Amino acid sequence: MGASAHAVKKAPREYYLALGDSLSRGSQPNAQGKTGPTSKGYTNDLFAAEKPKFKNLHFVNLGCPGETTTEMLRGGGCHYAAGSQLGTAVQFLHRHKGHIAFVTIDLGADDFRGCYTPTQIHRSCFKAADTLVHQDMPKIAAKLRKAAGSKVPLVGMTYYDPLLADWLADSRGHQQAALSQKLIKRANHEIASAFHTAAFEVADVADSFHTYESLSKTRSYRGHQVPVPVVLICEKTWMCASAPRGPDVHANTSGYLKIAKAFEQERL
Repeated sequence: MGASAHAVKKAPREYYLALGDSLSRGSQPNAQGKTGPTSKGYTNDLFAAEKPKFKNLHFVNLGCPGETTTEMLRGGGCHYAAGSQLGTAVQFLHRHKGHIAFVTIDLGADDFRGCYTPTQIHRSCFKAADTLVHQDMPKIAAKLRKAAGSKVPLVGMTYYDPLLADWLADSRGHQQAALSQKLIKRANHEIASAFHTAAFEVADVADSFHTYESLSKTRSYRGHQVPVPVVLICEKTWMCASAPRGPDVHANTSGYLKIAKAFEQERL
């Protein structure tokens, strides 16, 4: 027999497409306090967990640090051949029709940047951002679902609340943390509703981080009794880290792994 008769036919490629903001890129602060993309994000963790389940799974990450819903639709901080992350994602989904294993997306958090400082939360800003998310997210989700087709698993996520770390400051910080819980719950509701409308699954990262748990429920942290959701933010993000690395809203390695597990629960 010729050599070609013994050749093993390679399985066709399947793709995991990751979309979103800095969390999808695995952003981390370095020792100088500069935040940049790494290969340690939840999308990397999820790819590693899911790859053995497929014969030839490839990972494509189109995420853009700082991406808002408006930028996702129209273009913004990152350069894309199609002009926007959404346009490029839609092109990719059409080009690889029948070969998309699953898609993940985290989006919406950056619509709220500028709505808070270390000492103040601007409620009117949050309300305006909620309105924007309410307008933009359903459009984004619908376009992705249409391009992917009805059978491709699309999974979005809710967010943890980095502002819970304000609780550690003082009594005013306690009030800030309580207010932030209410605001992030409303924002996550808008995000999740938009995803569900387009038949997405939603990884409940907020629940995974105990985001809405009562601030009266405490456990020991650094020698003090601290609310459980605050402890989770301190342990799984850079919000309670010393300068120059902290405070930083991004998850740490352990936090990204926790996010990935929330996605795995929806994928399986």
